[in-house]
Amino acid sequence: MSSSQEDHLIGRLALHYKLITQDQLSQATLQQSREGGRRKLGEILVESGVLPQRRFEQLLVAQQELLAKRQAAAAPESTGSALPSLTGPAPVQGRRIDRVLEYAVREGASDVHIHSGAPLRLRRHGRMSDVEPTNPAIIDRDSAERAIREILSPEQQGILDEHGQVDLAYTVPGVARFRSNVYRQQRGWDAVFRIIPPQPPTLSDLGLPTSLARLANFHQGLVLITGPAGCGKSSTLAAMLNIVNEDRRDHIITIEDPIEVLHPSKRCVVNQRQVGPHTQSFARALRAALREDPDVIAIGELRDLETIALALTAAETGHLVMATLHTNNAIRTINRILGVFPPEQQDQIRTMVSESLRAIISQRLIPRADGNGRVPALEILIANKAVGNLVRENKTYQIKSVLQTGGAQGMCLLDSSLAELVKSGTITREEAAKNAEDPARFLAPAAPPPAGGAPAPVPA
Repeated sequence: MSSSQEDHLIGRLALHYKLITQDQLSQATLQQSREGGRRKLGEILVESGVLPQRRFEQLLVAQQELLAKRQAAAAPESTGSALPSLTGPAPVQGRRIDRVLEYAVREGASDVHIHSGAPLRLRRHGRMSDVEPTNPAIIDRDSAERAIREILSPEQQGILDEHGQVDLAYTVPGVARFRSNVYRQQRGWDAVFRIIPPQPPTLSDLGLPTSLARLANFHQGLVLITGPAGCGKSSTLAAMLNIVNEDRRDHIITIEDPIEVLHPSKRCVVNQRQVGPHTQSFARALRAALREDPDVIAIGELRDLETIALALTAAETGHLVMATLHTNNAIRTINRILGVFPPEQQDQIRTMVSESLRAIISQRLIPRADGNGRVPALEILIANKAVGNLVRENKTYQIKSVLQTGGAQGMCLLDSSLAELVKSGTITREEAAKNAEDPARFLAPAAPPPAGGAPAPVPA
């Protein structure tokens, strides 16, 4: 069990036995986040006088007993077969897919791929791999459909039959929560599951600089988190919302499709709405949100003109709007927002963006040189007066120079972040070049010819 999971369990036990209140737990968690996660939660609770040392020691004993019971309950299943199977009879408890997802969580995967006519595959550290690399078992059409149908509600099956795909969130109790898409293809039914952490992550959990926490201090404006698919945008957004939830007394509304990380109300009141079950569309939910007294609005994805326009309006009318967007860097993000509007609205929209934009975090997840996971590389734009003027004057191409000279304000170019990771030995030059705006910066220069003009020897 990881340190963050141990802390989460200690906090839950302390609340269960009514040794601390939710506010006291939130304060201790916030203190831990501010310290970069260097100290355990129990240590902070004891030092602050909230939890007596004797009670803390009793909680540690209860924690060990609970973990032992969980391991004993899982032992019979794990000894039967280390590899999950979607064929054969359904298990006595749970569903066929539950065993696959539990296995994926144990193996540290980020995504699970169930495809008709193909082997079961997991994505680990950004790379796809077979569950059984030596002799992979093919999932036949009937087994895939039977296993997938078990997890769908009648309503979801109706959407799948009518539209050919359906988005959903699925929970395996005691294991994890999963964002899923089920769809039909020529060979049958397929499903892809993204593993979602059971509690909101912290910036330190994600390997992000704690300085980003200051972006949660804005009370009005637009904060965007961008990057390609699978780069951790949703996790970063969840970490930012968790900071607001623990540090302020506000009303947070999230609009997602589907709901991913669950945010219990801590110091804030948090309402999470899902497109489909709770509202017809992002745009409809945003229009309603402006009448629901929100302080912070989080949007799972800015997908179309209407959603972007309403997000800008909300940011301009005194709300903090946080959202994700599929763009590769800060300049392209601004151009993408401006570009969805018709030409006759461009001047007005440039003015709105220049006044409401607060920050853009553009990120990538890069494989570590030692093969042990991935590390984030960031481009950070803080919208100061210079940035606002360049947006208003339609000179976004000049923002790169602001990023290069804005280090004192916390700004950073993606290539500069990659260069720091290469310098520290965290990632390789080859991986940096794959993700860089200027790959030539990371390619090794050719060796100069030896003195006298003789050609360099050809390596064996």
